[in-house]
Amino acid sequence: MCKNNLYRTNRHSCYLLEYHLVVVTKYRHPVLKGAIKVYLLDQTKTIFDSWHCTIKAVNTDLDHIHILFEAPPQVQLSKLANNYKTVTSRLIRKNFSEQLKPYYWKPYFWSDSYFVCSVSDRTESAVKSYIDSQ
Repeated sequence: MCKNNLYRTNRHSCYLLEYHLVVVTKYRHPVLKGAIKVYLLDQTKTIFDSWHCTIKAVNTDLDHIHILFEAPPQVQLSKLANNYKTVTSRLIRKNFSEQLKPYYWKPYFWSDSYFVCSVSDRTESAVKSYIDSQ
């Protein structure tokens, strides 16, 4: 069915689904640095692996994270994004409560919203270089 190595296959489909996800900290607090950044990047890989997604590029600025990833057709993006935000928020607040005290007094870490868009094979390199330059 799929003769091009660019595409992925599963039992019933041939696909190439790439997305760019951006998640912003609550009130854009600049906390994604040092040990928190390293921990977040590690947890990002773990979570996306558990959803059977492949991260192609990931990077943070002080107040947001960019993730370029491939996903199988079964993945519901809204559920992935909400699971990612919930799990990372809980783990970061648990492990870095002292560092976050000046910024967060309520049990929130991420903003309520997020940005996600599809990425084509033509725009992938532009998105990847943008993420790498963060």
